[in-house]
Amino acid sequence: MTAQLATAATDKRRVILDAAVRVFARQGFHTCRVSDIADDAGVAYGLVYHYFSSKEQILDTLFLERWDVMLVAIAQADATQQAPREKLRAIAAFIIDSYRHDPELMKVIIVEVTRAANTFGRTHLAKIREAYGQIAAIVARAQSEGTFRKEITPEFAALAFYGSIEQVLSGWIFDRMPVDDQELERAKTLIVETICRGLER
Repeated sequence: MTAQLATAATDKRRVILDAAVRVFARQGFHTCRVSDIADDAGVAYGLVYHYFSSKEQILDTLFLERWDVMLVAIAQADATQQAPREKLRAIAAFIIDSYRHDPELMKVIIVEVTRAANTFGRTHLAKIREAYGQIAAIVARAQSEGTFRKEITPEFAALAFYGSIEQVLSGWIFDRMPVDDQELERAKTLIVETICRGLER
């Protein structure tokens, strides 16, 4: 019975988080209310506060869940024996496929956290920089092996690489136009080509 209760609680919590993604993406974080999330989730208003102290904590949870998954994906790409270019392509592919599978969540993360010059952007700056650091480490090793040129610092290369991906996603988000699979696949290649052509010897 205890296990069943725990599962039910986890399910309710997930329902609330999924509803929050829809509400944040549709209305914007700052203009929505906790009651909007409760209504979308089909749960009592008070139940949201049973799991989360505020809508800020909900946004924190959504961001940290997804960002931690991305950090693992970057580490896994780096752990392979692939060439640096292929490692970067795997990272770009992961992020773009994340948009393919859950565009609303990616919109919330980009618009409300990583691009937001507000409390959330500052609060999570160290966490965001972890991803840049992992990418910079791939570039630095490629430079030490002679694959990438040393004129461009690893830190700048990491910012340019991730920034180009985020800018492409932002274009899709703000255009509000559906993106087909061909364009998604093409973006993976073009982003890596754009960055690696400037890095490779």
